[in-house]
Amino acid sequence: MFNPLAGLPDDQQSMYSHSQNSVFKCGDKTSPISVILVSSGSRGNKLLFRYPFQRVPECSSSHSAKQRSPYALNTTGEGLGDQDGDSRFSDIVLSTILATKSDMCGKKFELKIDNVRFVGHPTLLQHPPIIQVSKTDPSPKREMPTMILFNVVFALRANADSSVISCMHNLSRRIAIALQHEERRCQYLTREAKLMLAVQEEITTMTETDGSPQSPFRQILPKCKLARDLTEAYDSLCTTGVVRLHINNWLEVSFCLPHKIHRIGGNYIPLEALERSLKAIRPYHALLLLESEKSLLSQLPLDCSPAMVRLIKTCSAVKNLQQLAQDADLALLQIFQIAAHLVYWGKAIIIYPLCENNVYMLSPHANISLYAPLAEQFAQQFPGNDLPSILAKFSLPVSLAEFRNPLEAPAQEIQLIQMVVWMLQRRLLIQLHTYVCLLVPPSEEEPGLRDEDPPLAARVGGRSLSTPSALSFGSPTSSDDMTLTSPSMDNSSAELLPGGDSPLNKRMTETLLASLSEHERQVILNIPSAQNQEDLRMFARLLHYFQGHHHLEEIMYNENMRRSQLKTLFDKFRSVLVVTNHEDPIISIFQSPME
Repeated sequence: MFNPLAGLPDDQQSMYSHSQNSVFKCGDKTSPISVILVSSGSRGNKLLFRYPFQRVPECSSSHSAKQRSPYALNTTGEGLGDQDGDSRFSDIVLSTILATKSDMCGKKFELKIDNVRFVGHPTLLQHPPIIQVSKTDPSPKREMPTMILFNVVFALRANADSSVISCMHNLSRRIAIALQHEERRCQYLTREAKLMLAVQEEITTMTETDGSPQSPFRQILPKCKLARDLTEAYDSLCTTGVVRLHINNWLEVSFCLPHKIHRIGGNYIPLEALERSLKAIRPYHALLLLESEKSLLSQLPLDCSPAMVRLIKTCSAVKNLQQLAQDADLALLQIFQIAAHLVYWGKAIIIYPLCENNVYMLSPHANISLYAPLAEQFAQQFPGNDLPSILAKFSLPVSLAEFRNPLEAPAQEIQLIQMVVWMLQRRLLIQLHTYVCLLVPPSEEEPGLRDEDPPLAARVGGRSLSTPSALSFGSPTSSDDMTLTSPSMDNSSAELLPGGDSPLNKRMTETLLASLSEHERQVILNIPSAQNQEDLRMFARLLHYFQGHHHLEEIMYNENMRRSQLKTLFDKFRSVLVVTNHEDPIISIFQSPME
């Protein structure tokens, strides 16, 4: 959604890219080796442009005169072979193998040769029919284009992850669609191709005259807009992972490589884990923007959705997504989609709304150095406070309620919220949630769990709320169906009927406890609090949550219960319930690196 090299002159961009590419090309499997543009037409196959267009120089000046054979045994490790990349393939070879037949156009192109994998999307050019005009017609006629197809190819390492390959194909397809559109509109690709070929012929003539080899692609770069766009795309993929091009200064092509954007502690979040987390977004979650509202709005394209603008202006760390939908006057499903889009682009993360009961602690991966750059930023943002002292208060799990002072002015509480938001944006804090597990002590006759007894999760799995279909991201279900009660509670979600000792209520309680073994039922019924039928029915109704997979806030939302009610129930049945505190797996991938 933004371009880190925007505003720099072309020569500075090229210098910047050359200094960065040598770093990213060594061992980074998420960065492309090169970008190549080839075409095929009535005049044969042509390699129009490739970048980078320089071989990596030899490590030692004493070896500069020795030409390294591509068939020589590599005795210095595979780093040198990786540096060569696709440079050992000549332009003629690349134009031959990458310019496919017309039958392969419109499909994914993938070719592996040794340690290089080429990925592209060959595209067929369908030129409009030329209108025949009389010789006296003064209007200029279009020349018949000679180009039949083209292919924007990214060279990757052969062992690149399949998700990286898929992303590179997606970018190649987007660029191809934009070029195809501009070719139909004004023959943009044909003009750029003629310019590239003319420069190549000129450099070839000069080389034959003076004998000094020169790279024609270096001369093409300042003269050809398309070449600069491809160079910018390559540099962005190797640095930030965010590509934003304007093909022919008209069509915008936006793309992000999530492997570059979602990095924590030097490790990137796997794309599969990111997608699972986005599909698990719930209405009780909140959206935390990682940049200021003004900065985000300035990065949006001119034709962006008004709903996204409205969401960014309304978003707050203290509002859950359901409240956000009401304030922004948008459907909850649309809120899910926009939130997932912002998270995918690295502009926001999913958190639990800030409240006084939230428990936070210092992230084990936070940089707590006294002279770290974050400490200076924190001091500028919050004068009179220093980051190490604030982080020291979160050395152990602490709730925000412990920081509240009823004698302080409301501005102090607002500043506390702002500081917590600032630390969450930089992954300095992690939030801990309360989980409950049913753990009945074994009987003396049966000290251990029998092999034939399935675990509790399997016995009550029919009522699990790990991934309720009505709340899944992208579900076609209307937002009106997302009520405060559980979407898949079956008979366990029945409300308490009047008359605590009615036969119907007793039968419901017995039905809910039927999934337990005889020993577990007896232990639970012998608890003094179980003599209260209302407490017993509530315990039985929440039984399927006691697997350690559902935190306290999720139970509160699904069952429309207060925190005090749940904590009182946990205390009454504490002899068979184990309470633990740890991160929410849905949120933790944005706060801690994957193990």
